[in-house]
Amino acid sequence: MTRTKAVAWAGGASYLLMAGLLVGGAPRASGTAHGVGSLLAVSLLVGVVRRTPLLALAMTIIGSTAVVVGTPSSVHADLSAGYQGQFLSFLAVDLVLGFIVVTCTRRASLVAVTVSCSVQLLVIAVFAHGDNLIVNVVIALLATAASCTVGLLSRERREHVAALRSQEVAEAVTAERLRIARELHDMVAHSIGIIAIQAGVGSRVIQTQPAEAREALRAIEATSRETLSGLRRTLVSLRQADQGATGSEPSPLAPSPGLADVERLAAATADAGVRVDVRRTGKQRPLPADIDLSAYRIVQEALTNVVRHAGTGRCRVAIDHGDEELSVEVVDDGRGATGDSSARGFGIIGMRERVALLGGHLSAGPWAEGGFRVAARLPLPAPVGVPVEAR
Repeated sequence: MTRTKAVAWAGGASYLLMAGLLVGGAPRASGTAHGVGSLLAVSLLVGVVRRTPLLALAMTIIGSTAVVVGTPSSVHADLSAGYQGQFLSFLAVDLVLGFIVVTCTRRASLVAVTVSCSVQLLVIAVFAHGDNLIVNVVIALLATAASCTVGLLSRERREHVAALRSQEVAEAVTAERLRIARELHDMVAHSIGIIAIQAGVGSRVIQTQPAEAREALRAIEATSRETLSGLRRTLVSLRQADQGATGSEPSPLAPSPGLADVERLAAATADAGVRVDVRRTGKQRPLPADIDLSAYRIVQEALTNVVRHAGTGRCRVAIDHGDEELSVEVVDDGRGATGDSSARGFGIIGMRERVALLGGHLSAGPWAEGGFRVAARLPLPAPVGVPVEAR
């Protein structure tokens, strides 16, 4: 940082030195040569412009004015050239002015434009002659207006890009919060439902049927451990970014659940008093992780709703591995949707969000044959073709 600062100040000093050489070292050169030289010398101020643009503007005003004032009087008296070339040095002022409009506050930009324009017009009024006065004033005003316009357009573009970036970050944060909310809801709601039912069963039979009470407590313990393990996976995944920032190794994570775990999910649901008949059709094959997890969560949430609201002792889960889509269906023969059903909660909403993110379709509602039906169709990516050798 100190080296960059030293280079910037060295460039500023070099610019002032070059402006002095243009004025005192070449007294017989034309005004155009003085103006072009001063314009090229502004490249030495790049470091100062980036660090302190207002100071750079002051330095360019001083240098450009010195070039105009130091031009030989014979050049000032030459009225046949139209635009007097020494005034080209003020284009350097306009370049710095445009950068100030882009980067500085509106108040600072307004002050800079006012001071710059006033100095240029005053110098032109003193050193321009005859018809050249009008021409030089018009050109100076047009150059200042052009630099300010370009600066304003660049400023608006930068603000627009920053606004879009902020909006993208906010949308990403919202999407991640929704994803975490779905995961926690689908994972915890099912387990808590089973624990509540088993606890109720255990409290009713603890005096008369100790064996049944012990079985209920065993189911509560197993479900609680599984839920804690799932919560730990979620929390560890949320902390992985911080662990990566500190350089520590992340803890190994257990694999996310998928359709291969549906039988285990059915066994846990059976412990809660609902027997689940799982049927699989089609050619089973490895699925993308997001589709496999979403399908499992849909089945899990649907079974949670059966346990809580259906009032039945059995249901059916059908999983069909099609060529182009994966179909998942959960049907029960219970009392269907009621006033206190899950439709009033976040379960079905979460299922619809999962399916929508994968470009699929979900239907959830009373079944024509009685009960409730949840059906999801998730499109599968096209399999990679294997070339067959010609015989």
